[in-house]
Amino acid sequence: MSHSIADSLSAAGVRRSAGLLPRLSEAWVVGRDAAHRYLLFLRFALVNLAGLALFAAAWLEGWVGLLLEADRTRLVRVIVLVFLVGLVWCGQRALAISRELNALKARAPRAQGHVARYLHQAAGLDGASRGNLAAVLRIKLYARIAPIRHLANTLVLLGLIGTVIGFIIALSGVDPELASDVAAVGPMIATLIEGMSVALHTTLVGSLLNIWLMVAYRIVEGGVVRLFTQAVEMGEAHVRP
Repeated sequence: MSHSIADSLSAAGVRRSAGLLPRLSEAWVVGRDAAHRYLLFLRFALVNLAGLALFAAAWLEGWVGLLLEADRTRLVRVIVLVFLVGLVWCGQRALAISRELNALKARAPRAQGHVARYLHQAAGLDGASRGNLAAVLRIKLYARIAPIRHLANTLVLLGLIGTVIGFIIALSGVDPELASDVAAVGPMIATLIEGMSVALHTTLVGSLLNIWLMVAYRIVEGGVVRLFTQAVEMGEAHVRP
């Protein structure tokens, strides 16, 4: 009798274990898929958190305050404003591309997106036509992030403009005819230092923020490449006999 009860309990335990294993496997798969959701946006956020940490360190050291105090032309503020516009735009694109990657992985591309239209049109086309359609899709996807790269390049150009303005300010205070006048040397040197400060500060800010924005852009560009590749692979899989 005791052996039969033990056997029954053992069999029940085996059945529970057999039923538990599929549920654990399914939960692991769901957890793994959830971990990969919004992976592009998470990578974008981590990189920018590192950038913000460096900015906070520079602020605590007083370097940011020195830049703002020396910004007599307000060009540094303009550069920072352009950078913020580009960074916010880049974040929006990263989030949108992450959503499209998630939808594509779930085999349910967004109805209003370029990828869904590509998949719908590619279903009834031959190989050459699908290749042309894929090229059009690639252009459309890159066109959505191209303005971010242009804004990053604008940061460098604004820095160079600041360099030119700084040299103009520096040279405007130099008068060779007054070089022998001791009383006039002091103001000329002050104007020269002010102009060089404008030139160096704007160049530095423009270059650093260009690097920051370009790193963020490259992350989003990698997401576009992944989205395009997966869309083409899915389109080709649907038309195979």
